[in-house]
Amino acid sequence: MLLVAGLGNPGREYARNRHNAGYLVVDELARRHDGGKLVLLKPETYMNESGRSVGAAAAFFKVEPEHVLVVHDEGDFDLGRIELKHGGGLAGHNGLRSIAQHLGTQDFARLRIGVGRPERGDPRTLADYVLADFDAHDDADALIARAADAVEELVATTP
Repeated sequence: MLLVAGLGNPGREYARNRHNAGYLVVDELARRHDGGKLVLLKPETYMNESGRSVGAAAAFFKVEPEHVLVVHDEGDFDLGRIELKHGGGLAGHNGLRSIAQHLGTQDFARLRIGVGRPERGDPRTLADYVLADFDAHDDADALIARAADAVEELVATTP
């Protein structure tokens, strides 16, 4: 069993934000699947406290940290870049830090979804940029579908 935790912030005002890419992927996976080898989670604790929900869900479903996949936006990646990695650093990501704290390890998988950074001349900070909605030309639906495909590929290859 794989626990897939999509990170984001609850509330309508955040629904299509770049920072909610993880939530959007979990929504897409829920639309595609009915049960099976996936437990889908959208923590309602806001991004920085995600570990409370992820830790509780992992304990409830008896999922070891190595069977947890955290899906999150990545401002350091160009828009559209998707990378799956297992373990590693937290790169200053407060949501990942919270999850590592509650799981007691950094040994969990991450699917990093590139949302890019503000373009030259854009006065927004990175925080303001990721908390803004995807632009129409970003083709967020295609990006989210590709990320959901990557999760499905992982599930298909996991014993």
